[in-house]
Amino acid sequence: MPRTPSSPLLLAGLLAGAAVAHAVAPKQFDAIVPRSLPGSPRQWTYASGAAELALAVGVAHPRTRRVAALATAAFFVGVFPANVKMAVDARRGSPAVQAVTIGRLPLQIPLVMWARSVSRGAGVR
Repeated sequence: MPRTPSSPLLLAGLLAGAAVAHAVAPKQFDAIVPRSLPGSPRQWTYASGAAELALAVGVAHPRTRRVAALATAAFFVGVFPANVKMAVDARRGSPAVQAVTIGRLPLQIPLVMWARSVSRGAGVR
C-alpha cells in the first residue's frame, strides 16, 4: 500500500487554501451543503471555511499538531456527505463532471489517512 504524505505544513497549506476558497467563492460550496442541515447553506460554507482555517493553524503549530490533525481527520469524514451530495447532483451534468465528482469520493480516504499520519507525529521536524 502506498505511503500517505505526512508533511504537516503541506496539510496545513491544503486546509488554508480550502478556507480561502470558501471565503472567495462561497457559492460553489453553498450548492453542496446537505439540505438536512439547519440554517442557510452560506452559514455552513463560512463555518466550514473557518474550521479549515483553525485546523490549518493547529496543524502548523507543533504544540497543537496532534489534536488538530485528529480533528482534521474527523473534519474530512464530516464533510463527506457534501461530496456525496455533489456527486448525486452531478447526475444532471456532463459525463466529465459526473466522473470527477464520483472520482473524488474515494479521495477522502487518503486525506483522512494523511491527517492521522500527521497526528502520529510523522513528518514533524
